[in-house]
Amino acid sequence: MLVIDGDYPMALAVKMNRDLTLPLDQVRTAPQLPGSLPNRDDSETMCSLPEMRRGGVAAALVKVVVDQHRDSAPMPGGPRSDELSYALGQGQMAYYRILETRGEARILRTSSDVTEHMQQWENAVTHDDLPVGFFLGMEGADPILWPQQVHEWYADGLRVISLGHYGPSRYGHGTGTGTDGGLFEHGPELLREMDACGMILDITHTADETVRQALDIFNGPILASHQNCRAIVPGERQMTDELLKRAIERGAVIGASMDTWMLTRNVEKDWSGKTPQSRADLFKPEDVTLEDVADHIEHVCELAGNTLHASIGGDTDGQGGAIGAPHDVDTIADYQNMAQVLGERGWSTGDIENIMWRNWKRYFEEFLPN
Repeated sequence: MLVIDGDYPMALAVKMNRDLTLPLDQVRTAPQLPGSLPNRDDSETMCSLPEMRRGGVAAALVKVVVDQHRDSAPMPGGPRSDELSYALGQGQMAYYRILETRGEARILRTSSDVTEHMQQWENAVTHDDLPVGFFLGMEGADPILWPQQVHEWYADGLRVISLGHYGPSRYGHGTGTGTDGGLFEHGPELLREMDACGMILDITHTADETVRQALDIFNGPILASHQNCRAIVPGERQMTDELLKRAIERGAVIGASMDTWMLTRNVEKDWSGKTPQSRADLFKPEDVTLEDVADHIEHVCELAGNTLHASIGGDTDGQGGAIGAPHDVDTIADYQNMAQVLGERGWSTGDIENIMWRNWKRYFEEFLPN
């Protein structure tokens, strides 16, 4: 069965100096270069392009992730200036473009791109030589230096933006700031410019009040790329039923995250000034399986009354790699096992396909330009 991953911050490989065109075992065993300071252990890497093909992952929403330095932000080592934020974001976009130029990937800019790409994957006997589809998104919006600049990013192929990531961002409150922080001064203007150019709003990693204000201003399509349910696992990083219902009413797809931090039950979660990797001792893979992920998927489906709004948003390698993923997920190819989990719960083949890939396919066919 095919898979579409609703969240893969793949460009983190630029920071981590990983060659994701290689088979995964080679990425995991790559020698440390002299003088390099590894950001995360390469042996925990969950994904490379050959591994995506092996696992039937036809496409993914890949991200530009830049968190500008702010004294109150939990993410260390961010750029010191606006100019550096912009340059780092553009560098990650360039990474995706060169992968497309080399035939490793195909950037899916339009609805017809999605239809053609997915048809190619459906018809193929083997996926070994096929490009992987990329929807381009951004977490936190720090590289967009002023609202009107969003049109430049759209022309470059960016299609999805979230207003938050960790801590306060340029336009709104993100994870680790509580739930009551709203939009900043230029947030409403950015949302209006996003509307004007046809951008999609990702409400993931964003404080509740910022989401509420954004939904009142923004008239375009929305999604939640990697977002679990607060009703199952408490904590500000998850989404309330109120906001999930509002998102569903707007036609959103909600991608279930594979992050143990968002799946571990019975552990009090205080996000202020912290990231999941800083509390890895509390959130162990052996405490979480794909059954826990399925619970969040089912909850979204219950709220929606159908299976058309839930899918996978793995946060692949963004959660720190396999050490931060469910016990039964070692690589992205193991996302295939979700189909078996849902099948054992009595789901029909059609409903399982919705979760695995058809919902994201239909969403982007509907909301990307023709």
